[in-house]
Amino acid sequence: MAEVPDTSREEDGAGSPMTVPDAKAWFVREVLPLEPALMQFFRRSWRNKSDVEDMCHDVYVRVYEAACKEIPIPARPFVFSVARNLLINRVRREHIVSIDAVADLDTLGIALDEPGPDRSAMARQDLQRLQDALDKLPPRCREAVVMRKIEGLGRREIAARMGIAEATVAEYLAIGIDALADLLHGEGGRP
Repeated sequence: MAEVPDTSREEDGAGSPMTVPDAKAWFVREVLPLEPALMQFFRRSWRNKSDVEDMCHDVYVRVYEAACKEIPIPARPFVFSVARNLLINRVRREHIVSIDAVADLDTLGIALDEPGPDRSAMARQDLQRLQDALDKLPPRCREAVVMRKIEGLGRREIAARMGIAEATVAEYLAIGIDALADLLHGEGGRP
């Protein structure tokens, strides 16, 4: 005759694994009476009231799964710790925006960070002032400044293109940048 293991446990279950019927009985006796306080906690703490019931259910699932392994004593602090941790996880997830959510901003009707007409006009004016200042530079200085600051070339490349020494390029750049600074921000003197 096969021996049947004894699955009955003590009713308090402090620190010991419970059978499924015992865990259910503990859950009904200890956790379900906390539902009004738990719902109130979520309503006070979470801005989207339509999520409150789902969050309460998530707490129940986590508490029940934990109780199947080992009954938490006392139940109330454990239930509210689970609820608090659930809120923290939800807040963290809310701060992460998926790439799919922002893939097509035009269909969402969200204003883009494009400059308004006044900023566009100011930018055009600034570009025109810069072009005018560049036009006032001596030709070789202008050529060196454009290659360095606009095209992003190094001194060695500029020297090779212009057919001059690197030291001369450095001199042209220094003269050109100083003259641009004077023309754009100074008193408008000529280079």
